Amino acid sequence: MSITFESTSVTSFADLNLPQPLLKALREAGIDAPFPIQSATLPDALAGRDVLGRAQTGSGKTLAFGLALLGRLGGGKARPKRPRALVLVPTRELAMQVADSLAPLAKAMGLWCRTAVGGMAFTRQADVLNRGVDLLIATPGRLSDHVRQGTCILSDTNFIALDEADQMADMGFLPQVREILDLTPQGGQRLLFSATLDGDVKKLVDRYLTDPVEHSVAPVTASVDTMDHYVFQVTHQDKQAVITKIGARDGRTIMFVRTKHHVDRLAERLRAKGVAAGALHGGKTQGQRNRVLADFKEGHTPVLVATDVAARGIHVDDVSLVLHVDPAADHKDYLHRAGRTARAGASGVVVTLVTPDQRRTVRRMTERAGVRAESSVVRPGDQELSRVTGAREPSGVPVPERRHEPQRRGPRGDHRQGGRSRGFGGGHRQGGFRDGGPRPPRRDGRGPSRRTRD
Repeated sequence: MSITFESTSVTSFADLNLPQPLLKALREAGIDAPFPIQSATLPDALAGRDVLGRAQTGSGKTLAFGLALLGRLGGGKARPKRPRALVLVPTRELAMQVADSLAPLAKAMGLWCRTAVGGMAFTRQADVLNRGVDLLIATPGRLSDHVRQGTCILSDTNFIALDEADQMADMGFLPQVREILDLTPQGGQRLLFSATLDGDVKKLVDRYLTDPVEHSVAPVTASVDTMDHYVFQVTHQDKQAVITKIGARDGRTIMFVRTKHHVDRLAERLRAKGVAAGALHGGKTQGQRNRVLADFKEGHTPVLVATDVAARGIHVDDVSLVLHVDPAADHKDYLHRAGRTARAGASGVVVTLVTPDQRRTVRRMTERAGVRAESSVVRPGDQELSRVTGAREPSGVPVPERRHEPQRRGPRGDHRQGGRSRGFGGGHRQGGFRDGGPRPPRRDGRGPSRRTRD
């Protein structure tokens, strides 16, 4: 394994060996300068090397591996059920946001980019796969289902990107990931991106990547330049009042708690006090999760209450505060949660609420995360609470939970998700596209595919 840590001299996408349709699409979106992880990894990836990228979420990884895969695919046509390239991600939300970023670029290349995730119609995805997909973005569980059912065959999948590999390891997906990789051509190109490269991730690298070149552009601990970290000690009696006042602040806020039940209960309590809050967790249907996330992106609900299932899947600009209502389980979870703010060089605040019995555990955790957090004891009306978080008195007028019309599904299993992310590279404001225009023709030449009901 060769390791590259030095900075790159590439300052423009035009300096990279990208196909002209991709460069044109990037220029039209106002995207000229690559982020560090993109300029570091793209030359090797486009040259066909296996690449190991160590970078935190929010560093622009999506565009790094997406441009590489699309550039390598070039022309050609996918056979039925046999995707030519694959992106594996740990969560549905992340899969959809990767698709939002890469589908317009794929379209510029005349390529089909589709998703296969849980919570969406299996038969519709099978139909899409049967018509031929160039770039498939999938979660391990749903892709394994398609492989077992014979609706997806990986013998032509020569280009593979694994995103958030450490999260897939933490979530227990590596057995499925290994089964999937074992079905792909041995000489295929593999790109692996992860915040950490130790333990099970290293075993994956040793087994499936051939002489990879490693690029590391981000520290494995938190960035002290763009985030301010605080630990607020509160009593059990004051905790809910403190949370509510923080929720009433201006700006986007994500609150993390440990259980699905606690998510729903906290969101209800916030709405009862006049704070517009949405609840996001794995117990909701995919349609519900899409709509809650869209409301958060569009500003209808400035507070999002979530479990850790969302820590890696949410890539939303301008989240100015992350609140650990329940302390994270370990230092890696802390960093993943914190990474929802201070994206693309913006500043952000990360606050952990602790009760007296949690102080020592949280102190050890923040030390392991490389975080120097300012600690203080706060009460609901304290000036320090307002200074750090912008906490203020809520209106007290109950806010009803937002209701939605049933989500309309698009043709060919494609999701129609409100408030789609407009940025590339995992939520950065690096320009963006909207995938407009008429629908491409069916591969059998019979014209546009017809819209069908679920």
